[in-house]
Amino acid sequence: MKTFEGKLAAQGRKFGIIVGRFNDFIGKELLSGATDCLLRHGASESDIEVVWVPGSFEIPMTANILAQSGKFDGILCLGVLIRGNTPHFDFIAAEASKGIGQVGISTGVATTYGIITADTIEQAIERAGTKAGNKGWQAAMATIEMVDLLKQIS
Repeated sequence: MKTFEGKLAAQGRKFGIIVGRFNDFIGKELLSGATDCLLRHGASESDIEVVWVPGSFEIPMTANILAQSGKFDGILCLGVLIRGNTPHFDFIAAEASKGIGQVGISTGVATTYGIITADTIEQAIERAGTKAGNKGWQAAMATIEMVDLLKQIS
């Protein structure tokens, strides 16, 4: 039996990070967690590019452009969606997750969903490095692993 597992080694790999500016006081923490993870696992600063977009809705289109550019081994998609009193949250969350998934499927580039979807600001803050880990760090770990795994199986 042959088993494939991605290794957590980012050296020599290029990463694009897209961050939604809406709720950027939390988005900055996600970015910090993601870059810290990539650097600690061997990526160099010169192999990381960050793109800021208005919000989570714009992330999939930007991820698609980065993936199609051929410049990146992995794309991290970071943002923050906080439920309000209207269905707006549901529409944006659904489109962002579907769009990000479609980018990975259609391009073959490891594309990771690191968007916090929370009911309250407090929950979002907890997921950005206080109580419940840092979703940016977690997205970076998944991206590193998937980049290596995809290289092994292709």
